[in-house]
Amino acid sequence: MTKVTFVAEVRPSEDEDKVKVAIMNFFDFESIRVEEKPLGKVIFAEANSLSSLKKMHRVLREERILDAARKYLRRGIQGKKITFMIHKQAASVGVLSFVDDERESPLGPIEVTIEY
Repeated sequence: MTKVTFVAEVRPSEDEDKVKVAIMNFFDFESIRVEEKPLGKVIFAEANSLSSLKKMHRVLREERILDAARKYLRRGIQGKKITFMIHKQAASVGVLSFVDDERESPLGPIEVTIEY
């Protein structure tokens, strides 16, 4: 069974709803929960189908960045799991931008994990 997980930190200077919108701009999910952490909150969203990635796929095609995306996805393969990160601030305004390192997204990235 396929499971897709989206994880994003909500820093004290951020609005929780805006971080949720950043996730929803590119992904559909079936459940979402927010956990309190010492330095802020963490949003966990989950889906049980690859169809949750349709919005991202549409953007990759429209922006003609499939080759670049393929590179990031291949790099993230670990056994039966693929992990990649997108820039949270860019996602909040509808721009899909992959990041190699958490530091590339100053307020933290959105981490996506696909288990199949």
